Amino acid sequence: MYLPREEGQGLVEYALILVLVALVVSAVLMILGPQIANVFSKLTNGLQTT
Repeated sequence: MYLPREEGQGLVEYALILVLVALVVSAVLMILGPQIANVFSKLTNGLQTT
């Protein structure tokens, strides 16, 4: 009985999932980036005044 080797297929699936996660993280950072920078700016300004 011949069993096909599917090791490469699993690797490709993991790579596609990794790329999808990276794209989602990039999109979230692009959307929320200015807001996060604003929070850190307020924090540093608050620490400098004390």
